[in-house]
Formats: sequence, C-alpha cells, structure tokens
Amino acid sequence: MAANIRVLLVDDHAIVREGYRRLMEKQPGIEVVAEAENAAAGYQAYKASSPDVAVVDISMPGRGGIDLVRQLRQWDPDARVLIFSMHATAAYAQQAFRAGAKGYVTKSSPPDILVSAIRTVYAGRPAICTENSQVVAASQLCDDVSAMKDLSPRQFEILRMILDARTTEEIATAFNLSPKTVANHHYEIKSKLGVRSDIELVYFCMRQGLLPSLAVPGAV
Repeated sequence: MAANIRVLLVDDHAIVREGYRRLMEKQPGIEVVAEAENAAAGYQAYKASSPDVAVVDISMPGRGGIDLVRQLRQWDPDARVLIFSMHATAAYAQQAFRAGAKGYVTKSSPPDILVSAIRTVYAGRPAICTENSQVVAASQLCDDVSAMKDLSPRQFEILRMILDARTTEEIATAFNLSPKTVANHHYEIKSKLGVRSDIELVYFCMRQGLLPSLAVPGAV
C-alpha cells in the first residue's frame, strides 16, 4: 500500500487551516501532519515534520509565504511547496515560482483543484490554476510586470510589508535586518520599478493588483 502524501499547512487563519485540513482528511492518500500560523512557525514545523508537500499562504503577519519558500528551499533544496493564496495576480505568482515554489493555486479555486495540485506537486510536476495561468500569460505583454520581475523574492516581501503600512523598524525586526538595510531595499525597490516616491509606488502596485483601487470620497 502506497504511503500517504504528508502535508504541512501554513496559514495565519485558524478557521482556514481547519477547513482545508478537513478537506484533505477526506481524500485518500493525503494526511495533514502539521500546521503553522506564520512563516517562522512554518519553518520550524517543516524541519520537525519533514512533510512531502508544504501548502503555504502568501499574506501572513511579518514575513510572508514567498520568503518562507525561499527559506525552505535553502534548508531543503528538494522542498515541494504549493502556494495557496487569495492573490490572483501575475506578480505574486511569478515571485512565488522565482523563490522556488512548485505550484500556485488561488483560494477562489474549487477544492478539487487544490487536492489535484497537491498530488501534482508531490509527483514533481509544476501546478498552476487556470485563473493564474491566464493572468501570467497576459502579463507578458505588460512592461510594469516585467519591471516587477527585477525584484528579488526578499525585496518583493519587503514591498508587501511596505504596502501593508509596516514601519521600517517592524520590517527590520521581521527579517532580522538593520533599519538601514531595509531603507536601502526600499530605495532599490523604487529604483527598479522606476518610481520616484512612495505615492508613485502605491499607484504602480495598484495597477499590478497588489493593492485594491481606492475610492475617492465624493467622487462621481
């Protein structure tokens, strides 16, 4: 009898982990062996449980899922990580794969797509949901997304925290960096994206779907 696919779930919402743990428990040949609520706990849980597949969210407090992918692949070059995120944007998917993820599925996908992706990633093949594959394909025609590719996975995670209104000190603490190093990354991010100010950075990221469009009070 073949061994079960051992899965680690990393998501900051307990109710989300509970729902998908129950989903996977109903699937033959899949078992959840560990759960974690943030990147730091996910890294420790991976080392402790040695899962076959880690299913990781992107947007978590502190360091996000993309930086966790990078860290896991540094510790275990054979780590098979499937990103499971609410973000159906090319920039997130491209950065996830650059960091070393083997698959990317959006949370709006039907449950069977997630299960199928887990099996696909476990088999050593890349997996991406239809929604994201179409977005990524369309993005190849967009210069803004090409510019986003110039960011390293670490810089992309720092950008995500900047957009989440985190202070330089908070970002430095999350990544164990000095505030000066974070400030240097902030400057380099803007330089790579061709923007001169933080407000230009915000509008650039809105065009990429990294931030929701803002409604202006009183606007018609």
